[in-house]
Amino acid sequence: MWYGGVRVIISDEQDRLLLVCQHHEGRDIWMLPGGAIEEGENAMEAARREVLEETGLSIRVEELIWHVEEVSEKRGQRFVNYFMASTLDGECRLGWDPELGEDGQVLKEIRFMGQAEVEAIPHLYPPYIKDEIWDILMRYRKGMPRMHSVYRIRSQFNV
Repeated sequence: MWYGGVRVIISDEQDRLLLVCQHHEGRDIWMLPGGAIEEGENAMEAARREVLEETGLSIRVEELIWHVEEVSEKRGQRFVNYFMASTLDGECRLGWDPELGEDGQVLKEIRFMGQAEVEAIPHLYPPYIKDEIWDILMRYRKGMPRMHSVYRIRSQFNV
């Protein structure tokens, strides 16, 4: 059975990337805001809900950038849709995961980071954000075609 998730690419006026830090498996991991698609919602609805929960920001989902599939003995079959989004309103703040109790929260920090900061992060998921994301942001800012030249289906097996 496939399980679905979303991650959302949000940048600010200085072309810094919004990342959240979560604590998993004994370490802090930085990633794009996002999470699981819940029963009865589509991927775009999940993207809006997850970003609001984790960051306090309301967003407009604008474009599908990546569709990543993973088949793993350890984690099963999963896919994650990566969307580009813009901020509509709200105040950027560390959010709360309603599925986890007060003692089980994994969100630790949130902030916008420039390319040099992102490249220096020791635990970044997925690691290809360190390089591929900046070309996407540049193309997006310039209004260049993105879907046909940037969209990728990534398949990861036995990860």
